[in-house]
Parts: sequence; structure tokens; C-alpha cells
Amino acid sequence: MHALQRAIVATVIAAGVAAAAAQGFAQSQDQYPTKPVRLIVGLAAGGGVDTTARALAQRLTEAWGRPVIVDNRPGATGAIALDLTAKSAPDGYTICMITGATTINSAVTPKLPYDLTKDLAAVSQVSTSYYVVFQSSSLPGKSIKELVAYAKANPGKVNYGSAGTAGSQHLAWERFGHMTGIKLVHVPYKGAAAAITAMLAGEVQVAMSALINVRPHLSSGRLRALAITAKERSPSVPELPTVAEAGVPDYEANQWIGVVTGAKVSPAIVRKLNAGIADALKSPDVVQRLGADGSTAASSSPEEFGALIRSDIAKWRKLVKDAKLGLNLTTLGFKPRA
Repeated sequence: MHALQRAIVATVIAAGVAAAAAQGFAQSQDQYPTKPVRLIVGLAAGGGVDTTARALAQRLTEAWGRPVIVDNRPGATGAIALDLTAKSAPDGYTICMITGATTINSAVTPKLPYDLTKDLAAVSQVSTSYYVVFQSSSLPGKSIKELVAYAKANPGKVNYGSAGTAGSQHLAWERFGHMTGIKLVHVPYKGAAAAITAMLAGEVQVAMSALINVRPHLSSGRLRALAITAKERSPSVPELPTVAEAGVPDYEANQWIGVVTGAKVSPAIVRKLNAGIADALKSPDVVQRLGADGSTAASSSPEEFGALIRSDIAKWRKLVKDAKLGLNLTTLGFKPRA
């Protein structure tokens, strides 16, 4: 066989192999998922985000006929979970549940091992929720306006508890202080439950938390709810005004949960994931689970969720700059990006 003939044969074989590989890849995308899917959660088991993840995973397992396994990887405000997801094989079999706190982390932490908007792909929003603003029954007043007036008359004497520095509650309170012109003292704790316990013990006077965490104490009268941070009143607590209604116009601090995957996962698989999540969020069991803590199912397109992530990062960066918060967090133990 002449050299030209050998070259032609080699080219034909290579083209055939490439075509077969492409066909196999297309078929694998069409048949996705064909094996278990790992849903990484960057928070400990038992919390609201974890239980939402498990409700979603169960419904997807039933719909797909393949196990969706929740893998809790807590630490570094979700950064450990996101780093694992960004570095996983780009086949769509590793997805990650994130919260609004993830965008705060990206906004205020100077060196993360990933770029949330470049190394990860938005799949879908899952839910939206809000915080209840509440105070100790020992603090005078029963409204947001009275809280602001008291804090202005007693600068530096009102402590607020949060679930940790640079978390959603911390930044939501700083935004509140920036918009009202009051100075509150931040006392961070290791989780929302610890912050509530601290208030019951008299260590702090005000806090924010998900409704599910604080409802028992509101019922007993040990804590007093003032408002919610949502844009509109909630059917779960229709008697509570929004913070904006209660005297701080334009204030809003909605929380959300969503799902991302690696940036190199094919758009076809991202669409399949998105469709699966949208269907799961129509399930009465999932809707009931979300409603238990005042959350509402909120599926979205990948493009819409990506836009939300970017806008939140910009919003928190602006707050840190305008309010001169001076946050200078470490790299959280990761090797900095090059």
C-alpha cells in the first residue's frame, strides 16, 4: 500500500472513530442519567438546606430511576462543596446545592479556588424565602420603627446575633444598619440555632432567622417578631409586615436556594437537569417541605439563575464598599487561584 493510500485509510478510520465517539456522546446525553448523581450540599445534615436537598433528591430519584445521593461537605461557607463541584468530571453527575450566602462569599472573599460565575454553571433556582426579624422580649418596643429609634438613642448598646461573619444574616443586618443610619454590634455564632440560644440567654437583643427556626419561641412569647425581610407579606405569617412596610423603604433581603454544576458540563445535560428540577418542584411533597419554613418553590431557567447569581455578587460588593465594612477574609484554607 502506497503512502498516500495509507494516509487516506488512516484518515477514514480516524473519522469513523470520531463519529462513533460523537454518536456515543450524544446518546449518553440523551439517556442521562445512566448512573447515580451526586448532589453536594455545603452545609451540615439536618438544616433547612439539607432537608430541601433530600426532598429534591428523592423526587429526582423517583423520576429518573437512578439514585440521587446527597453528599454533605460543610465548611468555608459552602466553598468546599463548590470547589469539589468545579473540579469534578464535566459529565453532569456532580451537582451542588447553593444558597444566597454563596454569592456573599464570592463578593467578599478575595481569593477562592474557583470563580462562581466562570467555573460553575447555573442550573436552576429551587426556592426563595426570607428572614423573620425578631427581638428579645426584654427590649422595649414592638416594631421596626421603635427598634430603630431605640438603637439611635442607645448607640452601640444593641447587639445582633448572626450565623457567622460574612454570612447572609450578617450582611442583611449591615444593610439594615446602613439604610437606617444606626450602629448595631455584630456578635457572630456558629449557626442560626446558636444565635437564637444566645438571644434567649440575653447575650444579644435582635436577630434574623428562617421562620422554622424561630416559630416555637414566638409562640411561647420569649421572642417577639417585628417583620419579615421579603418584598411582600408571606401567607405563612400574614400578620407580619415587611421591613419596607414597617419603616425602611426599599429594604429587602430575600434568601434563595439553587443548583449549579461544573462550567464544562454540556448545555444539553444542564437542560435535562433543569427540566428534572422544575418537575420535582411541582411535587406536593416538595412544595410542602419548602412551605414548612416559609419557603416557596421557584424554578428558573439556567440563564435566569445565572443572572441572579451575578446581580447578588454585585449587590453585596457594593454594600461592603458603601458601608465601609472592612471585610478582609482569608482564602479559607484553599490554594489561591493563579
